[in-house]
Amino acid sequence: MSKVCAITGKGPLSGNRRSHSMRASRRTWNVNLQKVKVIVDGKPQTLRVSARALKTLKKNNAI
Repeated sequence: MSKVCAITGKGPLSGNRRSHSMRASRRTWNVNLQKVKVIVDGKPQTLRVSARALKTLKKNNAI
């Protein structure tokens, strides 16, 4: 499974891990994905949604 939000399309970000001596090595920040049952076209589906998108859906009473 890919680490991408089904609604917003957000994916992992990359950057540098910095040690105490400031040497750089690559690292990734993954998206906080949650499995949610959502009704799409009248049928329940399980989607992987980011926590931020889930919060917005709950605020707008979409879930």
